[in-house]
Amino acid sequence: MKIAVTYENGEVYQHFGHSEYFKFYEIENGKVVASEVVATDGTGHGALAGFLKVRGAEVLLCGGIGGGAIAALAEAGIEVYPGVQGNADESVNAFLGGTLAYVAGANCSHHGHGDHACGSHGGHSCGAHDSHGCGSYGGHSCGRS
Repeated sequence: MKIAVTYENGEVYQHFGHSEYFKFYEIENGKVVASEVVATDGTGHGALAGFLKVRGAEVLLCGGIGGGAIAALAEAGIEVYPGVQGNADESVNAFLGGTLAYVAGANCSHHGHGDHACGSHGGHSCGAHDSHGCGSYGGHSCGRS
């Protein structure tokens, strides 16, 4: 299995459509056997689903993401776990252990807000399951075995 994570400075990046890097993890027997950071080279929003599919991603862990991107990823056969925060490596290990906290469904519906990134809680509503806005934990656990 190959897991992709929106990535910036070791952390899960909080705005899928603006991700400049993804960290890809190769999984065998429930453990990470290899990883690499790959630049998107300016690929954004709609093209990112193809970028991930071409690189073999089967699962995506990310911060804020909109419904259109989730639909494009689903069409590409990629499972999406949005609303993930914190260290990328630890998030992958939590996913593999079945303890990853994430927000089910789209949790970022704003676009055209300049440099605003999900997770900064800038006075808009992004559909998260609590009052904190983009990328906040919804108390969900992926329950993967």
